[in-house]
Amino acid sequence: MAAVLQPHAAPQSASPVLLVRDLRVSYTSGKEILKGISFDVGPEEFVAIIGPSGAGKSTLIRCVNRLVEPSGGQVAFNGVDLLPLDEGAMRRQRRNIGMIFQEFNLIDRLSVIDNVLTGRLGYMGNLRSLFRAYGKSDIADAVRLLDRVGLIDHMDKRADALSGGQRQRVGIARALIQAPKLLLVDEPTSALDPKISREVMGMIRGIAREFQVPVLCNIHDVDLALEFCDRIIGLQEGIKKFDGPPAQIDKAVLADIYAMEVL
Repeated sequence: MAAVLQPHAAPQSASPVLLVRDLRVSYTSGKEILKGISFDVGPEEFVAIIGPSGAGKSTLIRCVNRLVEPSGGQVAFNGVDLLPLDEGAMRRQRRNIGMIFQEFNLIDRLSVIDNVLTGRLGYMGNLRSLFRAYGKSDIADAVRLLDRVGLIDHMDKRADALSGGQRQRVGIARALIQAPKLLLVDEPTSALDPKISREVMGMIRGIAREFQVPVLCNIHDVDLALEFCDRIIGLQEGIKKFDGPPAQIDKAVLADIYAMEVL
């Protein structure tokens, strides 16, 4: 039975939900994309990763759930070191790691509600997954989540009939139906106009607080990061240049992070 509609219980300790140590990623040519990145994400923290194009932001996000395979270092999620896990064990860990994608990653021919329900496939056996035999509780949760993100009137529409902002809301609901213990958010606003971008970031921020889920968010818009996030990590050419609260971000810090950006 899905449990997505109840906020998680308050954490009993301040232990990091995510611990990253000396994370490295290299091309087959040997060129390093990430050069020894270390940080933690605590319970209920909303952490933004900023930096110029090519800094390694999206690669870093995708290393956490091993959509990109690191070449070295450690990624521990709720005390479990993810990098040594085999495919089956990693798939089980991904059940607790929701992801909101830049390009939405919806199945256009499916309805909105069916796209949301795909977030439950990781909890189902192979035969049930093949036939998308969702339980009544999963369907009820999908309906409630679509209401929460303002799409209840669109639940039976095909995904390709929606606007960009609506498609991203479907992606948010799909991530939430996993009942995640961590949300990874990869450039959620890059395909959206400024007004819709603020609405989407506000929704992600509100939902993270409501369900007490920590968030690690790669975002290109510095102003949105400063407005909605608790902490900023600045990357440049695979190196961590800054890690601190938004209040410590000033022109000098931004100039250092974006020193290699061609303006």
